[in-house]
Amino acid sequence: MSHFHPWIDGSIVGLYLLGTMIAGVWVRRYVSKVEHFLVAGREMNLYLGIASLAATEFGIITCMYAAESGYTKGFAGAVPGICQALAMLVIGLTGFCVKPLRASGVMTLPELFEKRFGKRVRWLVGVVIVLGGLLNMGVFLKIGGDFLCAACGWNPDSLVFVMGGLLLLVSIYTILGGMLSVLVTDFLQFVIMSAGLLIVTLLILHHIGWERLEEAVRVNHGEGGFNPLVNPTMGWSYLVFQILGNTAATLTWQTTISRLLSAKDAATGQKVYSRTSFFFVCRWLIPVLWGVSALAVLGPAKEGEATLMAMPQFLATFLPIGLMGLMVAAMLAADMSTNSSYMLGWGSVIYNDILAPFRKGKWPEARAIRWNRFIVALIGIYLFVFGLLYEIQGDVWSYLLLSGSVYLSSMSVLLIACCYWKRANSWGAFGAILGGALVPILFLSFEKMASTAAWAADFGKDNAGIAAFAAAAIGMIAGSLIKPRHPDQTTS
Repeated sequence: MSHFHPWIDGSIVGLYLLGTMIAGVWVRRYVSKVEHFLVAGREMNLYLGIASLAATEFGIITCMYAAESGYTKGFAGAVPGICQALAMLVIGLTGFCVKPLRASGVMTLPELFEKRFGKRVRWLVGVVIVLGGLLNMGVFLKIGGDFLCAACGWNPDSLVFVMGGLLLLVSIYTILGGMLSVLVTDFLQFVIMSAGLLIVTLLILHHIGWERLEEAVRVNHGEGGFNPLVNPTMGWSYLVFQILGNTAATLTWQTTISRLLSAKDAATGQKVYSRTSFFFVCRWLIPVLWGVSALAVLGPAKEGEATLMAMPQFLATFLPIGLMGLMVAAMLAADMSTNSSYMLGWGSVIYNDILAPFRKGKWPEARAIRWNRFIVALIGIYLFVFGLLYEIQGDVWSYLLLSGSVYLSSMSVLLIACCYWKRANSWGAFGAILGGALVPILFLSFEKMASTAAWAADFGKDNAGIAAFAAAAIGMIAGSLIKPRHPDQTTS
């Protein structure tokens, strides 16, 4: 039975939602150009960038899949967060790829690639980015609804209404204010989210204690609960894929890149990366701790039980009235910032890159903003339908990283080649795009087919992800070397 009180906790959540909506809608008056809508006029400062990036990259789904990882893998489940934190720190300090990307003045990655590889590559890159991004984001809304139903004790039959309500709230201020609304609401959501995460974690450590958590991991997972290399569900292939995937996400993930491109300059963007890096450990370690707490209190899952729901079921009875409201408000803050940023991120690529060949001349600013709002609304409808219909095979994080690799693999290869390899050309770009996208799409398709599902399970998502990066790199190198060189082209 959930401790969520409809009046006390409901009032806390209601006040938060009201404040967020007022702030998000209020800034719409400053949106007069499409650049304001997509990249906030490139005026984002350091501290707003840190808060916005941190809020965007921690949603309910982040908390759910990281907690599931803690529940099923122990403390070793925090490895992906460590990998991304290191990638953020190194890239932020060195400016690897991100410095020339921000200095180029583009609004999206495909726009940069057009300068090097041509218009056809730009269009195809846009299609691949949107395909991978929407496959990835399609499950966000449903998992967020599942969490709220379990934590608040609502009937699962109300999932459709919860999903619809979440979507409506986010869509209103995102459609009206674009990136300006996203940045302002992200700052508010970061404050609420951080307070909620910290208080719940301290309460867990006080009442359950570190020794009990450590004992639960040791009893249920053994040494593999602390060392990913000896964990039977992880190992070297898992670690390699996490390093590749999280580094590629730092370089090319649309919602991360949009913060870089919204920054005042390249130096500010780099500082946002390096100073947000520690948060990427916390965004995994805190939910992993919650998942381990669920393991310590509820015990391991019985056959047929959904491990994804262990954490919200634990919190539903662990937190007292009042703190339940703060926790739900924090999770809503996290989810709304993530959904709004993702909707705007994929929408910007659709408008700026996929539709670019069909626009004759420069559109008036008012017309361009209307089209961007329409695209964001269509993405919202897609999220609602896809979330209801698609069922994930296996754990959520593995699905998200592999579906994201539809474009992470090829886009990271393209970005590195674009910035640092003079011999890279359009043939190599096409080879990288096709190779990187084909492997994860085929694997996800094989998982759904009865005749190949067993093979897919044996091969594993980690190996499929590594294969996607290898195929993208081979495609880039082979295509670039095969294409006849222009007489004026110099060697790298």
